[in-house]
Amino acid sequence: MGHLSALPPPAASGHRAYRPFLAQTKIAPSPGGGAGAAPDGLLLWRAAVAIAARRSNWAASAGTIVNPIDVPLLSFSEVAERLEAFQASGARKQNYMAMYSSIFGGITTDPSAMVIPIDDHMVHRGHGVFDTAAIMDGHIYELQQHLDRFLKSAQMAKIQLPFDRSRIQSVLIQTVCASKCTQGSLRYWLSVGPGDFQLSSLGCTNPALYAIVIDSPSLPVPSGCKVVTSSIPMKSPQFAVMKNVNYLPNALTKVEGEENGGFTGIWLDDEGFVAEGSNMNVGFVTRNKELILPRFDNILSGCTAKRVLDLAGQLVDDGRLSGITTRNVSVQEGKAADEMMLIGSGILVKPVVQWDEQMVGSGKEGPIAQALFNLILEDMRSGPPSVRIAVPY
Repeated sequence: MGHLSALPPPAASGHRAYRPFLAQTKIAPSPGGGAGAAPDGLLLWRAAVAIAARRSNWAASAGTIVNPIDVPLLSFSEVAERLEAFQASGARKQNYMAMYSSIFGGITTDPSAMVIPIDDHMVHRGHGVFDTAAIMDGHIYELQQHLDRFLKSAQMAKIQLPFDRSRIQSVLIQTVCASKCTQGSLRYWLSVGPGDFQLSSLGCTNPALYAIVIDSPSLPVPSGCKVVTSSIPMKSPQFAVMKNVNYLPNALTKVEGEENGGFTGIWLDDEGFVAEGSNMNVGFVTRNKELILPRFDNILSGCTAKRVLDLAGQLVDDGRLSGITTRNVSVQEGKAADEMMLIGSGILVKPVVQWDEQMVGSGKEGPIAQALFNLILEDMRSGPPSVRIAVPY
């Protein structure tokens, strides 16, 4: 990190003396510079935070009570400036191309303005649902199928719609159009909305729809991965089949997998059968070439997984698969399979070559996983109108 200048003296009074908070910070060039150097915006942001911390530490060491004005009181325009500085810092790792919010009733392409109210019950109570659709070659993939699940989840979560389905679909398509993104993802949420910090949603009079478009020019790669059996309890069936925003169990399962040198964790249900991954379905190819997925009764009904099951019929027709079914799969049967794979909209079809300490099949990516990856990718690029909606850029 660059070197900071001497600590400026504390302001005498009023928050205006703090207004050039970031401008006060002088940053020397990073030693060596070059490709590994942090972006100027990130150095600026880190320096501003460091100055605030040093002021706080100075006051504490002097045995004084920190004056409340040490935390600046900002106007709306100053908040906007800070948000722009944060956006310029490079702290965000994805490219956000456009956002819609029913709260401000429009679309913005400025990432620093892509915010939601803190008293939205989706934020502090988790009372919201969401879904995702891929954008490929200027088309939204399986939007209708994802909307079906989205609205069913909203009904289960007792969330009223801000407007009807046709209007929601129109808003989503217009948001992608405004983004100019031709390859990436469209994520969208329904919330009971802002209103207060109570547990009940009675004070929320405006249910909210949010949507964001994320640019992802790189395609997923069907490379083999390791998974681990998760020790994190999976969600009860009532919440597992609803795509709600309470993804802490999912996040912890993913982290646990990564901490153990894997890609993710695998959940088992109460009876010990294979359930699903952190945010993807699981599939197996048995030694007699049957494709098996766990039943969707108590897990999320994956749109990509269902489409893969439909497309896999082509592999039955040409003899590469002997059959396709959904049923209970034991851990023993899963680990003894010829192939194992993860299936989801973000990864499409990802082969699993190791589960815990046991290699799966040959320990290499299998031909069926590769074939299914190719089928779903081709479907995204040139599938029928039932799964592809052209975006009118």
